[in-house]
Amino acid sequence: MTEVKRLFDFPYYQLENKPNDAALVTKYDGVWVKTSTQEYIDKANTISRALLKLGVKKDDKIAVISTTNRTEWNIMDIGILQVGAQNIPIYPTICAEDYEYVLNHSESIYCFVSDEEVLEKVNKVKANTKIKEVYSFDHIKGCKHYSELFELGKDTSNQNEVEARKDAVKSSDLATIIYTSGTTGKPKGVMLSHWNITSNALESFPRVPLKGNDTRVLSFLPICHIFERLLIYVYQYAGTSIYFAEGIDKIGENAKEIKPNLMSVVPRLLEKVYDKIMAKAAELSGIKKALFFWAVALGEKWEPYKQNGAWYELQLKIANKLIFSKWKAALGGELYTMVSGSAPLQPRLTRIFSAAGMQIMEGYGLTETSPVVSVGKYADHLFRVGTVGKPINGVEVKIADDGEILIKGPNVMLGYYKDPEKTASVMTDDYFHTGDKGEIDVDGFLKITGRKKEMFKTSGGKYVIPTLLENELKQSRFIEQIMVIGEGEKMPAALIQPNFEFIKDWIERKQENIGTSIEEIVNSEIIQSRIQEEVDKCNKKFGKWEQIKRFELTPEIWSIDAGHLTPTLKMKRDVIKKMYKDLIEKIYRP
Repeated sequence: MTEVKRLFDFPYYQLENKPNDAALVTKYDGVWVKTSTQEYIDKANTISRALLKLGVKKDDKIAVISTTNRTEWNIMDIGILQVGAQNIPIYPTICAEDYEYVLNHSESIYCFVSDEEVLEKVNKVKANTKIKEVYSFDHIKGCKHYSELFELGKDTSNQNEVEARKDAVKSSDLATIIYTSGTTGKPKGVMLSHWNITSNALESFPRVPLKGNDTRVLSFLPICHIFERLLIYVYQYAGTSIYFAEGIDKIGENAKEIKPNLMSVVPRLLEKVYDKIMAKAAELSGIKKALFFWAVALGEKWEPYKQNGAWYELQLKIANKLIFSKWKAALGGELYTMVSGSAPLQPRLTRIFSAAGMQIMEGYGLTETSPVVSVGKYADHLFRVGTVGKPINGVEVKIADDGEILIKGPNVMLGYYKDPEKTASVMTDDYFHTGDKGEIDVDGFLKITGRKKEMFKTSGGKYVIPTLLENELKQSRFIEQIMVIGEGEKMPAALIQPNFEFIKDWIERKQENIGTSIEEIVNSEIIQSRIQEEVDKCNKKFGKWEQIKRFELTPEIWSIDAGHLTPTLKMKRDVIKKMYKDLIEKIYRP
């Protein structure tokens, strides 16, 4: 019986306990292609044999960069780890200069890329790195295809050497270095051991509501990020079928095709889905419109475990039949749970989607904690709206005197690669300092209240937690992104990126005499006045010292490519401040 102690043990455990004909499924040329557990393992072993023939030694680093999640990524992952080398996943969306930094800092010797766009960036910097060869998953002219390794590893005569390498890998050995996108400065290389991630997967498994081999999962969050990667190992342990979406823009289409039961999400995605639903609702009229908004209002009052009583549940049944069932159908009709991570989720969205039969289990973690610290689960009363559930077994959470969340457990990283000083700065004995602030309620549920570093003090000496204001205002359909500023200034203010898509529809519906270009929207007094209403409504919920006194609308869409956001859609606050220093001057020194 395979005991799961290292990351490459997961597929072998699946083969022995829950073999699956559709373990990994990727769409090629319009057709979903299934890879069985056995084929997955066979291909990973072929890759391992080929890597040995290429001279890959223990602790060599191999970079893998893929625009979308796909079967090949997972085969490479196991193939690399089995020979005692390390998988260095890189965010596909970062710039060529950052590719160069990560490839050099990690000392990667081979690089596997998904497509032409990624290859182009790698080729720009390859000469300045130690990369011996680049292989691609797609067939690209002038680049070696990764199938060449299957040819190279076809001869099984060195499989004994692969087995010896596998046996030599300890659970405490380094498995991967994950370069955090970071909101400031160069990426940090987080060193995670096999046991860091494996123990986290095994302890997270009981919190995920899976139904064995019959469960279909849709995977689309970047697998280079530890959140999705960890879940992929959990799904393998459970023996579920993992379908890899063709891209974020194809989630709806792919969901209708495969009818997933489960998927992981980030709050921004749920906000966008909700905004689209609400935009369509605005086009309704008469009884249909009234019923729609009655259902939404009902959903906003949802409480778990039927706490609202029988009359509420009866109304909810009607709302589900008439309205919410259509929401569910848009995502395949069989989705029952979404696991949310990466950033705080508006409680209102938790309630509405859960009311619609798509329960949202919010979790909390960091790359440095492999990543899961805590997560909700509807069963066993481990779920509470507005919290990130209870810590998983084996992970200890302590709240410091200043409110910072400290973590201790087998999931805490080995350290930052080549940076012992930085590592020492975030550790106190065995406790990792998260930089997040939180509180644990009387029943043991963890609630995140903000980022320690993001909290600032105005010139009047008053503390402001920007995330509280931002999360409140992002509930407005007029606002796509917002960053609250005001450190050392006399008052809090905000930079706001309007939701241009929604506002264009709003202008047409209201038949306002406003142009619909980005510039015209930003400069429109009518739009500024309407957003002021949203700010005023928000301000009523906060103390006078923390209310937003002024704001400016930014004339661009904040994006990863333009540098406003990290690949996990978090704001790069320092970058945004630099980009809009003129607007900040206008606010504080008009």
